[in-house]
Parts: sequence; structure tokens; C-alpha cells
Amino acid sequence: MSEQKNSTAISNKAATSLQNDLLLRAAKGEQVERPPVWVMRQAGRILPQYRAVRERLSGFIELVTTPELAAEVTLQPVDILGVDAAIIFSDILVVPEAMGLPYEMIEKRGPYFPNTIQTVEDLDKLPTQIDVADRLSYVFEAIALTKKALAGRVPLIGFAGAPFTIFAYMVEGKGSKTFDKAKKMLYTQPDLAHALLEKITQTTITYLRLQVEAGADLLQVFDSWAGLLSLEQYRIFSLPYLQKICQAIPQVPKTIFAKGAVAARQDIAHLDCQVVGLDWTMPIAESRALAGEKTLQGNLDPCALYASFAEVEKMTRQMLIEFGRQKHIANLGHGVYPDTEWEKVKCFIDTVKGF
Repeated sequence: MSEQKNSTAISNKAATSLQNDLLLRAAKGEQVERPPVWVMRQAGRILPQYRAVRERLSGFIELVTTPELAAEVTLQPVDILGVDAAIIFSDILVVPEAMGLPYEMIEKRGPYFPNTIQTVEDLDKLPTQIDVADRLSYVFEAIALTKKALAGRVPLIGFAGAPFTIFAYMVEGKGSKTFDKAKKMLYTQPDLAHALLEKITQTTITYLRLQVEAGADLLQVFDSWAGLLSLEQYRIFSLPYLQKICQAIPQVPKTIFAKGAVAARQDIAHLDCQVVGLDWTMPIAESRALAGEKTLQGNLDPCALYASFAEVEKMTRQMLIEFGRQKHIANLGHGVYPDTEWEKVKCFIDTVKGF
């Protein structure tokens, strides 16, 4: 499907019912009064209200899998920070969970998979038919509850991990600085790698389609470990699968955020997505030239929020000037860090809203 056809297929139905449709208009390249703003990981440990919810629970996974609570923390940044969009509270690793590879979330260590994919036999153990609607019903219920509670105030973003990033966890079994086990498979068992990537891709397409049906107005795909790959490897093991996802869901705008993929920005801009997410290492003017007519999202360094309020405001304004008022969604270059003062995040958001 061509990008032109893809863009015309994006429904305006959600936008017409929204009180604040800045995000959707900016994503589609339409004129906006100011850039919309939201923050990756905006629902999380920076907010005392989130921590209060977590203290009542056994752990992170209980929060993700309890729709009423997931909806509650999704709404918190809208109410407290005044962002222009909510993003459903969930985790990218619910996809391997649905595929038959459950994970644990270990406090202060991160995700851990008791079982991993190392061989063809391991892959064959995964179910061939996956009822995503049933296995991830808690996500879709949380989306429906959140949409009802938002009552059209702002759009709701749905998301998933990119196939390569999910692949990395399913093979490595945990977070890693190098993901050498996962990368080893690309070199030593490329056919197995592609088979697993294809299975992840098809599951992700179904998952994202169901998020749209439940009420998501825009989708973001997080390729958190894109920077591990050379441009050549990224073109082989990530981009084709991202394109399949983009082409399969023309109903809503899509953002591809590939952290660390500095060399792949132009390739990402050629995907059938509407928005290219930038991390803080990606120069704005250069990225604008590489991305062509695409909307850009980003890209203040999350560590900039450790600075004084005056410096946060100054750096935010400088970022906005460099991006320009149009075809920009203001955000950080990665998720906000948990020890950041929430008031600094609000300073960032308020500066954008006053631009």
C-alpha cells in the first residue's frame, strides 16, 4: 500500500469527537496551533499517585493485568500533568506472554524469561494458533475503560514492541547491554531468527488491530533495542517486519520509535508510518531533512529534566524552535526516568503548551 493511500485510509472519526485532537492532526501533518506534547513513561514512578497504587499490589504484572487499575494510572498524567494524549498502561512483553513465553518482572532487575527460544524445537513448542483477543483481553478492556473515562478529552495511544526488540527478549531471556545471545542467532541461525520474527510480527499485527478496535486513536511501535544493529542488519531483521505492521493497520496514524537507530532514520521514514520518533542523539535539522514530509516526535534528553526549572524551560524552548511549530510532536528522546521530579516534567509540558 502506498503512503498516499495509507494516509487517506486514516479515519477522521476519532478526531471529530475529540475535544483536543492536536496529536492526531500533527501526526497526519495537518496545521496545528502548537505542537502537541506527551511523555514516554508518563504514567509511572514519577507520580506519587502511581506509587500509591503500586503499594497496594503484589507487583508490576498485577497492575498491567488489572484493567481498572491500568486505566486509572493511564489517566493520571492527563489529570495531573496536562498532557495532550494518554498512552495505555501496559508492557511490550505481554506479546511473548500471549505467544506462550511468560515473563516475570523482578524488582530493580527488570524482566526475566524462565524459558527462551534457542532452537527450532523451542519455537515449535509455542502454540501455532494464538487467541490474542482472549490472552490479552485485559489490555483491550483497559483501553475501553480508559476511553470511556477520557470522554473525548484527549486521544489514547496504543502500543507494542517492535518485532526485533521482542525477539531480543525472547532469545536473551532478560535485559542486557549487548543482547549477544540474540545477536548470535542472527549470524548463526538466520532462518530461525526470521521464523521467530515473523511469528512475533503476525501476533503483533493482531494485537494492534484489536487495540484500535478497543479505542486506540494512534499506535506507537517501540524498537527499544534498534541501536544494537548495524544499518545492514536493521534492514534485514527489523525494517521488513515494521513495514508489515505499518501496512496492516491503515486505520490510525502510527509512530515508529527506534532508539539508537541513527543510521536508519531515512529508511524508517520510508515506512508506511506517519511519525518518526527521535531519541536525543539524533540531530533535529538533519533528521528533518532525512524524514522528508513525515512528522517528527521527540527529543529532549530525559536527563535534561534534572536541571533547574529555568534550564528545563530554556532547553525545551530551544528544542521547539529547532523543530518548528508544524509536523512535530513534543516528547522526550526516551522514557522519563523514575527519579525525575514530576514538577520538572510538568515544566516541560507547560513550556510546550505555552509555545
